[in-house]
Amino acid sequence: MFEGIRPVTHMFGLVGEAISGSFTPPMQEMTGRQMGMSVTYRPIDLDVLDVGPRDLADILAWGQRLGFTGMNITAPCKQLVIPLLDELSDRAQQLQAVNTVVFQPDGRRIGHNTDWCGFAHSLQRNLPDADLSHVVLMGAGGAGSAVAYGLLDMGLKKITIFDIDQSRVDALVARMGELFGVDRVEPGTDLAASMATASGVVNATTFGMTGHQEGSAVPKELLRPEMWVGDCVYLPLDTPLIQDARAAGCATLTGGGMAAEQAVEAFRIFTGVEPDAEFVYDAFERLLESKKG
Repeated sequence: MFEGIRPVTHMFGLVGEAISGSFTPPMQEMTGRQMGMSVTYRPIDLDVLDVGPRDLADILAWGQRLGFTGMNITAPCKQLVIPLLDELSDRAQQLQAVNTVVFQPDGRRIGHNTDWCGFAHSLQRNLPDADLSHVVLMGAGGAGSAVAYGLLDMGLKKITIFDIDQSRVDALVARMGELFGVDRVEPGTDLAASMATASGVVNATTFGMTGHQEGSAVPKELLRPEMWVGDCVYLPLDTPLIQDARAAGCATLTGGGMAAEQAVEAFRIFTGVEPDAEFVYDAFERLLESKKG
């Protein structure tokens, strides 16, 4: 009766608000089993538990005490976690956002960012012919920073950034301009005018996400069939923006690829083992189907 039971190899956690429905925990556990490892992954939902961002230091400390390998970090803690870490990877340092924390055997905490490559690898895999001449980015928060970095790292010629918080736009434009050149990054002032010349648009806001703002960050009348359209949201997979884009004849990139690709990278960082990306994509699809059922 005990056949197949293995001691726990790794324990991971996910810290953030409204993350109880996240696919990340089951994807990581399924990937662990496929790799012959015993992996447990627990969501630490700040909206459900009697904790908040103010308790982040305690959450990390208890994770270490309980033997966690590391934790994924999501909104609103991707920047708040930085002062609590001992070291940042080069990418996390450049982005000033952390979504993966590894607890070292010596007690040190190392911060990484897998969002940027999650988006970039998804775009390379699922929309390899995307025109990277001019992209409009909606959202300058943690996800927006990762998307901007990923696109510019891939060779995007120009990005125009919009956000309801102009200070976030200005900060992101300054940071990306310093890293990639000021001529490649600009703050958005007129969405219709920018969309008229854009080759693509990406939503990195929570518009269309279950439990967040309804609708789309981009008016559908601004979409043109020659554009490609991406969304970071994966619950639901077919967001209002993706539906509008398909109706307009645009090539589309859903948030599912970003979710799968960042899970691949996080698993590698946590365990030192390279997972099977095809399996992770399949796991995402199976989880999506089970949610529909």
